[in-house]
Amino acid sequence: MHNTKHNQVKEAIQSWILEGKVAPRQKIKSENEMVEIFGVSRHTVRQAIGDLVHEGWLYREQGRGTFCSDRTLSDQKPNKLIGIITTYISDYIFPSIIRGAESYLNSKGYSILLASTNNNVKEEKACLQTILNKNIDGLIIEPTKSALYNENLNYYLGLEANNTPYVMINAYYPQLQSPSLTVNDEQGGHMAAEHLIHLGHRRIIGFFKTDDLQGLHRMQGFLRAHREHRVTIDPELIVPFNTEEKEEKPKEALRRILRMKSEKPTAVFCYNDEIALNILDVVREQQLKVPEDLSIVGYDDSHFAQASEVKLTSVKHPKMVMGETAAQVLIEAIQEKGREIEPVVFQPELIVRSSTRKIE
Repeated sequence: MHNTKHNQVKEAIQSWILEGKVAPRQKIKSENEMVEIFGVSRHTVRQAIGDLVHEGWLYREQGRGTFCSDRTLSDQKPNKLIGIITTYISDYIFPSIIRGAESYLNSKGYSILLASTNNNVKEEKACLQTILNKNIDGLIIEPTKSALYNENLNYYLGLEANNTPYVMINAYYPQLQSPSLTVNDEQGGHMAAEHLIHLGHRRIIGFFKTDDLQGLHRMQGFLRAHREHRVTIDPELIVPFNTEEKEEKPKEALRRILRMKSEKPTAVFCYNDEIALNILDVVREQQLKVPEDLSIVGYDDSHFAQASEVKLTSVKHPKMVMGETAAQVLIEAIQEKGREIEPVVFQPELIVRSSTRKIE
């Protein structure tokens, strides 16, 4: 959509509707008010409203004004269209999740509309606006930076007001108490750390992404395993990072830790396999060997776990099964409007390969 003045006004009115600021059958602001709000001509406002009336967002009543359409009317035929928004589409474990969802949805006669946020809140807003404009029947979404307050919550409240079912995968927004399908990441972090502790490791580096709930939960499990086995935690070995820092900060931190004069670490637990693969650059650069000098555990059991010369021990993510189950749960909610969606929690499993070894 070209960003002309009339399109800017049109998008703003659509946002009010999608965010629930204007309820179905509620009168919208007058032309005079909109001229004042947007600083545009009356002609521009009329053009934007005319488009929205034509597209079914608004309707006019002679002598009374312009009102928000009720897009949830029972006689409205479903579009058989599901939106899927993930943080990434073509990278890492996401193609498998999407394939699982798409396979089930196609079998039920639904088409899908895909978008990705790159774990960026502004991009999430754009994705929500684009997809919700299509009058979808339901939404599968992976939250953006789920550990932080999200300024797009109004869109989800708008979905609830509109009685449009949605499910969240991998994480959730705690403020919404939204229906979700997640892995027990706290248990996964515990499992990874306990595996290394049982192998005799006592100085274990932990890399944790802290703007997503998954990272916080994996850190909790990692720390719990240390406490349960009475292994002292060195704060210097806990490395938090955010989405924007994921390429460089773990590598820089590993170089710094390996230079420290204190007792050298013998193992590393990584937030995911992607981080594990990245830090292998530093391991090679420092002429260390895995697992002889450093044992490494990843998370997700992605294709990265077996993509390099080091076959990674990793905590398994259900991937395709999660996508398929999310689709199944969503379709049941669409068919039975108002039904409460119970959270689904998958239990993790540790896949042991050659990147970890027992300390003699």
